[in-house]
Amino acid sequence: MEVGIPKGTRDFLPIEVARRKWMFGIIEEVFKRYGYVPIETPVLENLSTLTGKYGEEGDRLLFKVLNNGDYLGKADDEAYQSKNSNKFTTSIAKRGMRYDLTVPFARYVVMHRNDISLPFKRYQIQPVWRADRPQKGRYQEFYQCDVDVVGSQALSYEAELIQIYDEVFAALKIPVVIRINHRQLLYAIAKHSGIGEHWVDMTMAIDKLDKIGEEGVRKEMLERNIPVTSQDKIFSLLANKDLKSLRAQFAEGGEGTSSLDEIERIFNYLDGLALKNKVEFDITLARGIGYYTGCIFEVAALEAEMGSLGGGGRYDNLTGVFGWPDVPGVGISFGAERIFDVLEAKNLFPATIQAGPKIMIVAFDDASHQYAFQCVTKIRQAGIAADLYPSPGKLNKQLKYASDIGCSYAGIVGETEMKNGTMMLKNLESGEQAEKSIDQVVAALK
Repeated sequence: MEVGIPKGTRDFLPIEVARRKWMFGIIEEVFKRYGYVPIETPVLENLSTLTGKYGEEGDRLLFKVLNNGDYLGKADDEAYQSKNSNKFTTSIAKRGMRYDLTVPFARYVVMHRNDISLPFKRYQIQPVWRADRPQKGRYQEFYQCDVDVVGSQALSYEAELIQIYDEVFAALKIPVVIRINHRQLLYAIAKHSGIGEHWVDMTMAIDKLDKIGEEGVRKEMLERNIPVTSQDKIFSLLANKDLKSLRAQFAEGGEGTSSLDEIERIFNYLDGLALKNKVEFDITLARGIGYYTGCIFEVAALEAEMGSLGGGGRYDNLTGVFGWPDVPGVGISFGAERIFDVLEAKNLFPATIQAGPKIMIVAFDDASHQYAFQCVTKIRQAGIAADLYPSPGKLNKQLKYASDIGCSYAGIVGETEMKNGTMMLKNLESGEQAEKSIDQVVAALK
């Protein structure tokens, strides 16, 4: 039997888990400080909940879960014979693993409308799954850290979400640029270029601009029936880098100017605040996920070769598909795996992060080992992570084990320490040691 794990997934060592908990703690603390409350949703959602929310590409990346029992008993033979994979899949799979946290959140809001008060501000830190091609910074199982608010159209929330991005990445010491655009501005560009009916196709192509360049985007646009003349107009508009120059391109009061007004208002909220990271308007920012309707965001690291570290936007129509229309929402997500990879690559985790116990108690003989058991119990009761080597014996072997699992200290006990009611506290990094009472050991470790 070959031992392995599915592609796009990974194991984490104890120190990596400790570092991830520290990272999640930083993010969660900022979420709480801005008044967001936690929720959780199931790993599995009904496929009817998930499909049609992420665009055609997203639907292809959904992990489907076979029905329980004899799933072939109710399979669509006609769909199978005609190789209609979509129709056949719906006959053998009714559930899927969540693709993101936003669509399940919209479903949650509708189901719990009588249990929440609007505006409802929630955060969620849970794993999601996408059948994507694994590559650097891209996994098939990964955590998202989402923060959303539903029930308000106030643009102050967009500004607040930018602040959250800024504070989290400043605390993690990762310099980033926070980019902002507007989905209705992209629609205005498509309409201005004579392809209003193909604006989703245009957006999906532009979303790949940073990956395949203008030539690649133009080729994809042709494949999506966007003519060269319209492409020229699109890229002429995309060449505008500031809001003022864009205003002259659109009729007053249309989708173009109204979206520019919203972006300006968001920047006005942020005006004068001491943000630690760059926030800039980027007309080429597209974000292909289909449910966005207003402002959209994306975060990129400035000093690391990594894809997007986060993104989000406004989705005023999402709860409507679940039966509760006219509930506006806006939210952002942190790509925890990519953030973790950047922190690892840049060695940005605090050296104080510890996976194992802070102290390992070691003993010379059976009698002192029983005394050591009493000592480790008192240290644990004082709220300090402590362990006892399972058997007395050679000191070097015990100390090596303590060092290997990441302990900072060793508490050495023998006949003398047992008689005096003390232990020898040894710093495993510096080698310094001193005989101390148990109370003094507790005070030193705290």
